[in-house]
Amino acid sequence: MNLHEYQGKEILASFGVRIQRGIVAHNAQEAVTAAKQLTQETGTGWHVIKAQVHAGGRGKGGGVKLAKNLNEVEEIAGNIIGMNLITPQTSAEGKKVHQVLVAEDVYYPGESETSEFYMSVLLNRATGRNMIMYSTEGGMDIEEVAEKTPHLIFTEEIDPATGLLGFQARKIAFNLGLSGLAFKEMTKFVASLYKAYVESDSSMFEINPVLKTSDNKIMAVDAKVSIDDNALYRRKQYAEMRDLREENPIEVEAGALGLNYVDLDGNVGCMVNGAGLAMATMDLIKQAGGEPANFLDVGGTADAARVEAAFKIILKDPAVKAILINIFGGIVRCDRVAQGVIDAYKNMGTINVPIIVRLQGTNADIAKELIDNSGLDVQSAVQFQEAADKVKEVLA
Repeated sequence: MNLHEYQGKEILASFGVRIQRGIVAHNAQEAVTAAKQLTQETGTGWHVIKAQVHAGGRGKGGGVKLAKNLNEVEEIAGNIIGMNLITPQTSAEGKKVHQVLVAEDVYYPGESETSEFYMSVLLNRATGRNMIMYSTEGGMDIEEVAEKTPHLIFTEEIDPATGLLGFQARKIAFNLGLSGLAFKEMTKFVASLYKAYVESDSSMFEINPVLKTSDNKIMAVDAKVSIDDNALYRRKQYAEMRDLREENPIEVEAGALGLNYVDLDGNVGCMVNGAGLAMATMDLIKQAGGEPANFLDVGGTADAARVEAAFKIILKDPAVKAILINIFGGIVRCDRVAQGVIDAYKNMGTINVPIIVRLQGTNADIAKELIDNSGLDVQSAVQFQEAADKVKEVLA
């Protein structure tokens, strides 16, 4: 589950991480009120107005701007709220901005220069350990840094048995070229950041940039946070932060129906029971010359009503040119799935895409008979390769 910047910062602050302070505003007048409050609390006269959407690269799309007075706060916030923000991480249509974060200006003058760093905490799947990735090149796309100057990216893996050790935090501060007060501040920052990551059950924390201010404070100026969906049952305070407006509406609807659905960019809809079989089915579609339009696992207890609901979800995607239903009947009975397909077909009226159904396992013979005798334009298959051939045939 992705969070907005202001929500990620709330989590960071709760674990003692210094953040760039800010207040959320839903319209221009709220933004002015927020700016006034920040001025009273921090003394800042300038404010940064940041669009709150689940996408990176907001500044490139015009979603992050500096306001030097209250008139500019009102004007900039009014222009950003309601806009469709297009960034390198959004679709061509962009994402509608419903709120902005009015943040304090932390790039204040001082005796020493400011510095920007990159830092993230995530799981290294190759080793099964958490790791801290960091770089001196903060404020830039980390992908670009990795491509052009990979020697400027460092990683520190953490042993799960010991957690982050003091020498590791100091090593990070040293590699970032810090000394004196800034060095001490960074070691505290790293320790608090890692604690926030672990104890919030997050799958990723990305801070870009981490700022060393001119008076040697270390703070998170941005925060991109993803919480592990599987842990939300014990992190209900974070589950309440979910913003459904930022998510794919079809995926939200499927989730409400208890379906494991991920929207993809292909042309062949998939309905499968079991994640492993679903992945194999997607490979099958690729080999047949198609592209999977979705990942859809109906689960092991699929009945006719559940299959019908899944059917309707798949057909909401206008890019779908064919549907492959691949069910192995272990817990689920194949005849129930077949009946769900037939019911969905009849209830939805005309369906203009070819449907291939492969049912194997419990009551597969009864299921095939139901499909073959339904009078519907549904093709049945027995073998995996047979299903692949039929997909290839209908896409030709």
